Amino acid sequence: MKKYDWKKVAYIFGIVLFCVGTLDPLEGSVLIVFGSIILTFISKRNNDRHRKWFMLNALLITVGVIFLFYLSSLGGFGGNSKLSWWWGLLILPYPIGWLLQVVLLLLRAFKKK
Repeated sequence: MKKYDWKKVAYIFGIVLFCVGTLDPLEGSVLIVFGSIILTFISKRNNDRHRKWFMLNALLITVGVIFLFYLSSLGGFGGNSKLSWWWGLLILPYPIGWLLQVVLLLLRAFKKK
């Protein structure tokens, strides 16, 4: 019977959640948050050299998604809303963290062993 390393399985699960959430970045934002948090937890647990980057990305994504839901509960911003377009800057950490996470995962995927 083959024994599985739960850390590898959790890492792959985090990547899968992150990728599935990316198919619809608004509705899948919760999956992206959970995937990035799982990746951060596993990298911290493995004492990975990129653990600080994973943590920064998870923090940026989480903060951006929280503001995304908050502004959505207020009726959005811009257009006919009471809030100006400048309120949209609060969502900016979400795509920045997402992009940094994608770059980090690609660098790790194509690094020389």
